[in-house]
This record gives sequence, C-alpha cells and structure tokens, in this order.
Amino acid sequence: MAKGPGLYTDIGKKARDLLYRDYQGDHKFTITTYSPTGVAITSSGTKKGDLFLADVNTQLKRNNITTDIKVDTSSNLSTTIVVDEPAPGLKAILSFKVPDQRSGKLELQYLHDYAGISTSIGLTANPVVNFSGVVGTNSTAIGTDVSFDTKTGNITKCNAGISFSNVDLIAALTLNDKGETLNASYYHIVKPLTNTSVGVEVNHNFSTNENTITVGTQHALDQLTTVKARINNLGLANALIQHEWRPKSLFTISGEVDTKALDKSAKFGLALALKP
Repeated sequence: MAKGPGLYTDIGKKARDLLYRDYQGDHKFTITTYSPTGVAITSSGTKKGDLFLADVNTQLKRNNITTDIKVDTSSNLSTTIVVDEPAPGLKAILSFKVPDQRSGKLELQYLHDYAGISTSIGLTANPVVNFSGVVGTNSTAIGTDVSFDTKTGNITKCNAGISFSNVDLIAALTLNDKGETLNASYYHIVKPLTNTSVGVEVNHNFSTNENTITVGTQHALDQLTTVKARINNLGLANALIQHEWRPKSLFTISGEVDTKALDKSAKFGLALALKP
C-alpha cells in the first residue's frame, strides 16, 4: 500500500480504473520513439466515425524537470512543465495552450504522510481557483475539492469524499456536484496471483432520483494477457482483451452491446500502443 492518503483524485480511483480504463469505442494507434538524447516523441491517431484526430507529443526530461509539448490536428499547441520535488513532497505544474489565452494554469501539489494538497490558479485577470485537500493515512482518508470563480464570485465546484483501504479492498464515498450526486464505489482483489479483482460503482442523482449501478471484473489469463468486463443497470455490457505482445506495447480489443436493444449493432474498438 502507498504511504500517505494521496490526493483527492485518488479517492475511488482503483474502482474507476477497473470499470472504465482501457475501454475503447474508437480506433486508436499510438507509437513512441526515443532520440539518442533521450527525447520521447509520441504520435497518436484516433478514428471516431468519419472523423480522424491526430497529435504529436514531445517529452523532454532533464534532472527533475519534465516538459511536454503537444500539437494536434486542430492547430492547438499544448505545453506542460512539471518540476518534481523543488522541495520535499512538492510538485509544481505549469500548463497552457496556444492560441487559448485563458488556458494558462499553475498547480502545486504537496504529499505528506498524513495529508495531500493540490491547489491551482488560472493565469488570467479573473482566474478560477481550485483547492483540494485530503487528510488521513494510507488506510483512511477524508477530503474535499472546491473551485471558486473570482470573476463571478461563485463556487463552481464543491465535492467531498472519504475512502477506506485495506490490503485487498478499497471502499469510497463521494458527494459531488454541490450535493446533487452521491457516488459509492468498492474495489476488491480476489486473487492477487492472477490479478483477479471486482469493482462496483453506484451513482445516485438526488434531483432526478435516478440510480446507475455498474459492476465489473478483470482477470489475467497469463502474464501478458488481461480480460475485463462490465455491465450496468441500463443494459450496456462491455468487454475487452488486452495483450502485451512485447514489453510496453499493448494491443486492445473492446466491444459494447446494448442488452436491451439487441437489434442494434455492437460497437467495437481497437487500440495499439507501440513502445521500443
């Protein structure tokens, strides 16, 4: 288990990753190459129906500074600069996008044995300020996530959460959207040797009184192949198989079926990630 409570975004993350990560409804191809000087260049393309999106990301690491520069097919230039450990437990992140003049943001993260804090501010005349904090230990944590718009004087986001972790299980409860939705999640490792685990997520909307229940599982067929599946109470069933055909290179096939409308065609997605 990790030391300390982590950040607010870590609350319920294990269940979210199990239920939603790696499921692909489109066709995606990613290839990463490294220059002799250590610069990583990642090119990716995604086909969404008749639309094709592509981007090229260049990453440069020097000492404790990591710089990412990405250009996409919409002529956007995104830059992220991460300074790791300028002081013990501290991380600084500067990000901005050209030509969006309001996209600049400075974020500071601090991790302690009994606390995790993340605060960010937009680099504009009237910025949005975000603060999230978690206190506790690696087994129990409670925290909040709040955003304030200095231009309107309104609180634009107010969430709170609590999590409990053990060696083989993680349970989390979060109140989101200013109290409009309640989310409960549970993650349990059934068999560590085969990476077999199950997860459940229940989402309740107080304004509509609607519930969404999602159940999922994953299992490693061998050291290189993993299968995952999930289904929700709306009748949507998803499954995927992911194979690491060479170190760090993954091939993923996923599909989705609406069990309440079997006359509709199933959806399939492919993802190929190549790394040297």
